[in-house]
Amino acid sequence: MTTVMLLLFLLLCTTNSATAAAVESAAGGDHRLAPGNNGGCGGFKRMFSFGDSITDAAEGLGLPFLTPFLRAKTPEDFRQGANFAVAGATALSQDFFKKMGLDLTIIPPFSLDVQLEWFKSVLNSLGSTDQERKEIMSKSLFLMGEVGGNDYNHPFFQNRSFTNEIKPLVPKVIAKIENAIKVLIDLGAKTIVVPGNFPIGCVPRYLTMFQSKSSLQDYDEFGCIKWLNDFSVYHNRALKRMLHQIHHDSTVTILYGDYYNTALEITHHPAAYGFKKETALVACCGDGGPYNSNSLFGCGGPSTNLCTNPSTHISWDGLHLTEAAYKFVAHHMLHGPYAHQPSISPK
Repeated sequence: MTTVMLLLFLLLCTTNSATAAAVESAAGGDHRLAPGNNGGCGGFKRMFSFGDSITDAAEGLGLPFLTPFLRAKTPEDFRQGANFAVAGATALSQDFFKKMGLDLTIIPPFSLDVQLEWFKSVLNSLGSTDQERKEIMSKSLFLMGEVGGNDYNHPFFQNRSFTNEIKPLVPKVIAKIENAIKVLIDLGAKTIVVPGNFPIGCVPRYLTMFQSKSSLQDYDEFGCIKWLNDFSVYHNRALKRMLHQIHHDSTVTILYGDYYNTALEITHHPAAYGFKKETALVACCGDGGPYNSNSLFGCGGPSTNLCTNPSTHISWDGLHLTEAAYKFVAHHMLHGPYAHQPSISPK
């Protein structure tokens, strides 16, 4: 499917380090991203991405598909970038979740710190001197995530306490993202994109999981669970505050990707964008139930129900968006009201 890399292509082909004054941080004011005049993609020669299954590669970047780190055989495989993202990966370590007492069956040992170490080994293989490595860093695009979603998904899906165990993870997750950004800047990175989290209260898997535990007062007028969306906002606000405060000079551009509001727009007004109102919260590929998302691994299982027209659905498998939904996100991050740098609430 067309995924978040297409969004990044559209977003970042409009800016480079020369426009840092206009978009220098996630809280730099209400700056729209205007189309660039150089006809290129910001001068980027390669791309490096970190995170989980939300991170993927799209043809629109104008580069070959990124090589997954674990599949590469020689440094030549990384000449135009690498994808360090792993499905299910977290910001926090697997050992952290082990100490929480979580079942580690679907929590891979490839946290953000591990992915950073992978990147360092790739960088050293591509450049033999400090100058060569700095040159590589300055002409590369870095995508930091989406990071954090799985740090919350795993304990949510294992029925852990939201108040006592899940919400307190937010500052720990943000600290890991902050450290990763600082590492990249210290190594010479000039352009880093840091996406926020999606509105999980509108995600079919979460809607199914909390259906029996929710009252009418828990839902908004669009059918999303309010307190879950409030949690996504809580994470995103903390992320933006960190991006605003992180130290960097004027040659470094840090962009915040507002996935939350772009996804919320099509959820609130599906018919206006070619989606069906009656399936706005229903997975295209799933295993039954009111949201077609009865279990975490319903898509592809023996009881899979597959919709006939995925382009009318927002959710593909109960956790990820469809191609049509990702296209909307990409277009409106560039042209629409989500192409500016959002302000930060003091709370």
